[in-house]
Amino acid sequence: MEDRRARDIMTKDPTTIDENLSVKEAAEILLAKKIGGAPVVNAAGEMVGIISEGDLIMADVKLEFPSYIHLLDGLIYLGGLKKFEDNLKKAIGAKVKDVMTESVISAEADDSVMDVATKMVKEDVARLPVLDGGRLAGIITKADIMKDIVRGE
Repeated sequence: MEDRRARDIMTKDPTTIDENLSVKEAAEILLAKKIGGAPVVNAAGEMVGIISEGDLIMADVKLEFPSYIHLLDGLIYLGGLKKFEDNLKKAIGAKVKDVMTESVISAEADDSVMDVATKMVKEDVARLPVLDGGRLAGIITKADIMKDIVRGE
């Protein structure tokens, strides 16, 4: 595992989801491919986010309005108004671009498998897109890391 690189264990040419697809279409693709998430790409094929089952489920989550108090003819929200706004956007979003995670944690093709595994644990993510020269080259999942450990290479 120490000598191996992300490029050695990644799935090349991963399934991608177009940012303009509906949430329903994205869910159908993930189910058909039996995967839990995929990189999101724009019309130029550039990765602009990542979509996961959690993001899609979030689109159906019941929202709780933030608590607030009146003070000097204004409202002070108790709790994260920004978080509420983000959740509202995800809940009503009809397109993948409305519910995807935009800040993507990724790996580089030349990263060691050990570094990739460490990043996945530290960031608590189940999959990492792999970039090579700034372009999407593959994806690594926790299952790929486990397969590499079992192989003992």
